[in-house]
Amino acid sequence: MPELPEVETVKRGLQPAMEGRLISDVELRRADLRFAFPPDFSRRLKNCRVERLARRAKYILAYLDTGDVLLIHLGMSGRFTVFSPKGASRNLGEFYYLQKGSNIGAGPHDHVIFTLDDGAKLVYTDPRRFGMMDLCHESELAKHRLISTIGVEPLGNELNAAYLHKAFHNRRTPLKAALLNQRIIAGLGNIYVCEALHRSRLSPKRLARTLASRRKVDKRLESLAIAIRAVLNEAITAGGSTLRDYADAEGNSGAFQQRFAVYNREGEDCLKTGCSGSVRRVVQSGRSTFYCPHCQR
Repeated sequence: MPELPEVETVKRGLQPAMEGRLISDVELRRADLRFAFPPDFSRRLKNCRVERLARRAKYILAYLDTGDVLLIHLGMSGRFTVFSPKGASRNLGEFYYLQKGSNIGAGPHDHVIFTLDDGAKLVYTDPRRFGMMDLCHESELAKHRLISTIGVEPLGNELNAAYLHKAFHNRRTPLKAALLNQRIIAGLGNIYVCEALHRSRLSPKRLARTLASRRKVDKRLESLAIAIRAVLNEAITAGGSTLRDYADAEGNSGAFQQRFAVYNREGEDCLKTGCSGSVRRVVQSGRSTFYCPHCQR
């Protein structure tokens, strides 16, 4: 599933095509994705201007001049392909295969086609149909059922040692599970939690409450917050991580997987300076965790 850096990369790739443009038509090839499309979905979007794109957790948000907001989640296999008015295509997401201009929207898993006023087409493709799209008014966005319970953005100033101290207080779950809890931190995924924990020398198996058992804020929480932001920002700069065939707005594969210190490196030497340990893989809550038991405590 695309994580925050990949979703941010897709959003940034959509911005030049969508921001400031009118949506002249929306073609739905089916009645639903993970959920049914809202009533009058196409009609409510037609002739709307996209004022700006934003991201909240793993949701792409398109703010419209009508006051509505289009919410998009890529699910596990969702992707966008942008076709310019000349027919050239640019990939924007997971499981991408290069399409030709003559094949616009012709794929068996092409479910939504947005046509813009300059003639460009945005094709949403989703083989597994775990993605979703919804509409709500901007004034109701914070109360939306998919948004209302999401925690702080990990790239913002709200994620700091004091916040983590409060969030982890008396939390009996492993540290990795706490970090993956979307009610605590929005959009943080498996790959980047493993990498951030390694940078901050914290074991994914230690209980979260052990870092918040005292009244004074533990300095290790500040190191963790800094590591989370650093890993995510580096991944965004690198265009995300390509584990299958994810590619960025220009059709290039993400490059952050070349910088993995622990993820998917089971049995290999730890890359931390001065550490003689090796990377171990364990399963937590059904997901692979990679860490170095020698330097992560």
